[in-house]
Amino acid sequence: MREALFVKQNSDKWKSYEVLQTNNPDELAHRFIDVTNDLAYAKTFYPKSQTTAYLNGIASVLHQAIYKNKKEEKGRFARYWKYELPLLFHQYRKQIIYSFIFFVIAASIGALSAKYDDRFVRLIMGDSYVNMTNENIAKGDPFGVYKKTGEFQMFFRIAANNVWVSLVMFVSGVLFSIGPVFFLLKNGIMLGAFEYYFFSKGLGTQSILVIWIHGTLEILAIIIAGGAGLVLGHGLLFPKTHTRLVAFKNSAKDATKIALGIIPIILMAAFFESFITRHTEMPIWLSISILAGSLIFMVWYVIIYPIQLYKRTQTSNDER
Repeated sequence: MREALFVKQNSDKWKSYEVLQTNNPDELAHRFIDVTNDLAYAKTFYPKSQTTAYLNGIASVLHQAIYKNKKEEKGRFARYWKYELPLLFHQYRKQIIYSFIFFVIAASIGALSAKYDDRFVRLIMGDSYVNMTNENIAKGDPFGVYKKTGEFQMFFRIAANNVWVSLVMFVSGVLFSIGPVFFLLKNGIMLGAFEYYFFSKGLGTQSILVIWIHGTLEILAIIIAGGAGLVLGHGLLFPKTHTRLVAFKNSAKDATKIALGIIPIILMAAFFESFITRHTEMPIWLSISILAGSLIFMVWYVIIYPIQLYKRTQTSNDER
């Protein structure tokens, strides 16, 4: 690669590194590794250039900052939830959006397939589940499945299953992002067929008021896990100026933070499903309040707050 092109591709990033914009030890370490990788590349191909000297200066400043902040600061866990994770949501918003699009398309396919093929619902949901639900509908309790198991037993079973599904979806990103797309399509088709089944029975509105009490958090968390898987694969597919291995390590670090960061949301969804969804007789206003509150929280924490936080960060950096 010619030096001019190398500088053009990375100059904006380097300029942002010139000023220490963060006291976060992990972020400083990430930037130091990033700059030293570029420095190693420059030393190899442009050993006596001004670019190499420039990068060496930035690396030195970052190195000093890292050792100045070597002592672990208090409140590391709180900062992760308040700053680091939301900024990762903003940084990788494209991957999360792609994950959402894949899921919505798959859900639409599932609903249309169920509409035009009577056998599709049984193929996706299984004969035993469909027969059981038909019996519950005949008894006047269509969502009785949520009452069959004790609350605590149900919580641990659902929580373990959903965490496992999300982590598998994330880790499968190592297959050049093919894995997350596959699982998003699979889960989306299942949801589409599942919802169409209840709508076809005249229970569409009731299914939303009951099932989406926990489904709002659960489905959105799965979509974010899919986005984390796409982030993991992004480093392998688009290493840019880094080696593929270095790019993969960087993307794997960020993807892991995202995947682990949504586990509390998954656990909350499991709590709702185990302890609250079973109360199908609850007032409509309460059901809508829980559902709307979950949706508002997810939109705020994953979209609105990260944008606000990013803008505040940029404004603070400009003032410096």
